[in-house]
Amino acid sequence: MMNQYFPGATVVGIAFNEGAILAAERRYTYGNYIVSKNVQKVFPITDNTAAACAGMLGDMQVLVRNVQSLIKIKQLETRRVLGPGAIAKLMSVLMFQNRMFPLLTQVIVGGFDKKTEIYVLDPIGSIIPDKYSSVGTGEAIAIGVIENEYSPTITKDQAETLAVKAIKSAIQRDSTSGDGVDLLVITKNGMESKSISF
Repeated sequence: MMNQYFPGATVVGIAFNEGAILAAERRYTYGNYIVSKNVQKVFPITDNTAAACAGMLGDMQVLVRNVQSLIKIKQLETRRVLGPGAIAKLMSVLMFQNRMFPLLTQVIVGGFDKKTEIYVLDPIGSIIPDKYSSVGTGEAIAIGVIENEYSPTITKDQAETLAVKAIKSAIQRDSTSGDGVDLLVITKNGMESKSISF
């Protein structure tokens, strides 16, 4: 019964030769009811790391704010910039601490720090490093598209096109996903945000 009212989403993360792309569609649903057609599910965390979520949006917003606060404290203490791996582990610890009343969100953390990194986290903080991933109700369709076309030498433009294609394919078959795509492209030169409407 709970699954019937769980928000749907399609979120993908792809590592390319000089960075990472996180992308998510914009629809927010409650069961069969569309709550909003313009919700941001991709969040910058630092200058070189971002996160994308599928699930309860409020839980993700709380998680991102808590992580950003802890990162600022840690960077003041150590005078070092945290990389995507450290941020994903910090997020994992926060999610595990709340395991009795879990934050109902699946997360992809991606970024660039000497090399490209993508991590997938489940609601209780399990963390898996990967080269590409998808989470949400459209996950099975999106990951099939990515697996078919991904290669370790993929370029930024190819990865961007592949992310949009994967989400478009999921939108066509998942009624809880839709209304355009938000992308965050992370490279050593910084972060670039893009939105595509369709």
